[in-house]
Amino acid sequence: MIMSAILGIVAMVSYGFENLMKQIGPAYDPLFYDVMVYIFGTMLFAVFLLSVIAFWLRRKGLGGGAAKEKWTQELERYFEREQIGLIPDEKHHW
Repeated sequence: MIMSAILGIVAMVSYGFENLMKQIGPAYDPLFYDVMVYIFGTMLFAVFLLSVIAFWLRRKGLGGGAAKEKWTQELERYFEREQIGLIPDEKHHW
């Protein structure tokens, strides 16, 4: 039982090695593999470019000034003016 499992593993490894040698040897199809490398490289470059654009938008915002930061500053000013989220004082009696 164990011997047949070992033989199966050896057969699978040798089959994989044979396929690898075919890719490197005379049966190598350079167009297919080159195109696959170009497609993969293009996808990696697209992810990189999108991450740079996302970082830029996160830092600078759409209109030059960071819209999200302005919105948060406005909200913080409102909370401070209305004394929301602060320690209770004489104005608010909860």
